[in-house]
Amino acid sequence: MNKGVPMTFRAVGLAVLLVVPVVAHGGAQQATPARQPDVVFVPTPPDVVDAMLKLAKVTSNDVVYDLGSGDGRIVIAAAKTYGARGVGIDIDPERTREATAKARANGVADKVEFRTEDLFTADISPATVVTLYLSPTINSRLTEKLMKLKPGTRIVSHAFDLASWKPQQRLVVSDRPIFLWTVSPPSTRR
Repeated sequence: MNKGVPMTFRAVGLAVLLVVPVVAHGGAQQATPARQPDVVFVPTPPDVVDAMLKLAKVTSNDVVYDLGSGDGRIVIAAAKTYGARGVGIDIDPERTREATAKARANGVADKVEFRTEDLFTADISPATVVTLYLSPTINSRLTEKLMKLKPGTRIVSHAFDLASWKPQQRLVVSDRPIFLWTVSPPSTRR
């Protein structure tokens, strides 16, 4: 036992260590999720990732946001294959740490960042492409937010549609559906 530091200060110091946020590329991150994730992380297969990015016609001018980004594979692929910038949003800080490490290992840490945030409250307004692999319920809850993005923003969802918002295209890759929407100007929305 350290006799030079009173017990009260050691306890306070320990408490401070326990609540210090984890830092990942892009800023401070929470050490534990703000709430439980809405869906369980299930990785998107590589051929589906490729098809999603092709369907969205991703280019080096795009900013790809992946909501529920998991291990970061979609934004990492967008950066590596197309030179796009990317942002992954995931509520689980473990996924954010994993994705950040994968971005470094793939040499794209300068093009992508991963944020531990709630996808319902995160600012996604800079996106030109949004990718999703969530659930019918979560997609339905996100539809209004997605429709408010800049006209021309492309949205690609793996497996689940956006309820009443009918997709422009639907593909099937390895028995998995992929949907595409493009945000239209407000004056043309129904």
